[in-house]
Amino acid sequence: MSETSRKLTTIFCADVQDYSRLMQKDEEGTLTTLKRYREAMARLIEAHGGRVVNTWGDGVFAEFPSVVEALRAAVDVQNELAGYNAKSDPDTQMQFRIGLNLGDVIAEGNDLYGDGVNIAARLQACAAAGGIVISNTVYDQVRNKVAVGFDFLGQLEVKNIDGGVPSYAVRIGVQQAASASPESRSIREEVRTPAAANAGPAAGFAQIYGSLALAAIAVLLVNAFTWHGDFWARWPLLGLAFAAGLRWARTNRQVDPQLATFAVVGAGLIGINLLSWHGTPWVIWPLLALAIFAGRRWLGRQRGDT
Repeated sequence: MSETSRKLTTIFCADVQDYSRLMQKDEEGTLTTLKRYREAMARLIEAHGGRVVNTWGDGVFAEFPSVVEALRAAVDVQNELAGYNAKSDPDTQMQFRIGLNLGDVIAEGNDLYGDGVNIAARLQACAAAGGIVISNTVYDQVRNKVAVGFDFLGQLEVKNIDGGVPSYAVRIGVQQAASASPESRSIREEVRTPAAANAGPAAGFAQIYGSLALAAIAVLLVNAFTWHGDFWARWPLLGLAFAAGLRWARTNRQVDPQLATFAVVGAGLIGINLLSWHGTPWVIWPLLALAIFAGRRWLGRQRGDT
């Protein structure tokens, strides 16, 4: 039996849009085209330092030691295949969807397993025909290193992954999103629907922040109607404000989530110190620790962006 080990790698997952329809129309012609396109993909994957792990049905499964080269390979694949399709009849064009994910996987012999692989397959499933969708782990590594654009799609729901996986569509040349089948478009809509609630503070204001505001008003009213000289509502109000701040830090795409979380936690600690003031500013010590962690995070991001 092959020994198993774990490793961090970039997973490349691709399959053909509307493959069943193409096979129903012309099995032999479709298989011939598939072999030709796979050969082109394998050549480009190897040229970028990747390795084809498996080919099953109409799919291609590969891995790359470099995240940047994985995206470059995916872009080159889509551009070259687009050139092939431009010379073909529209009814027989073969378009691949590609998903990329950087994650920890289990390696057994030449095969790879685990959530890292499953995420790449799910990303591929929500890509448009001829398109590429990447996870946030890939995006963090390539956003300033490859000359392409990105569109945030939102939280991609993946089995056994709490909170989903933030995903991005890669803009390469002229995107032909309209060519995607109704099934593909419905999958993309499933991804964008939760994105509307999670993309930023304004998007989910009515549901999340509105509910928190109503809860705060209710707490104030209860305190007012049961007044005995003690403003106890300050503690639940601080808790609600803290929850709103954490929500903002987690969903605001304009700021680094970890840095924003550090800021919210710091503000919460200051609030606790002030509301329980006994003449000792004990909050300076946890604030110092948060500042150190935030500084390390900021320096790490600066090095990653250069």
